[in-house]
Amino acid sequence: MKNITLSADERLIEAARSRARAEHTTLNDQFRRWLADYAQRTQQAERAMAVICDIQRYASSGGRKFTRDEMNERQ
Repeated sequence: MKNITLSADERLIEAARSRARAEHTTLNDQFRRWLADYAQRTQQAERAMAVICDIQRYASSGGRKFTRDEMNERQ
């Protein structure tokens, strides 16, 4: 694992450490989770768009626009 150095407002760092302690974790662990999520956001968005494209192949409204009531209707 590689170390990095970050700069932030001291009060913000202390507040983040306090929250991490309350959640029974460390600021380092929280940062690692955030970094992994941040790095994967583009891939997650691409996968979501692929799913939407797959659904669009099988489902179509025929160009019809639904009203708000129709979209919220339960059957």
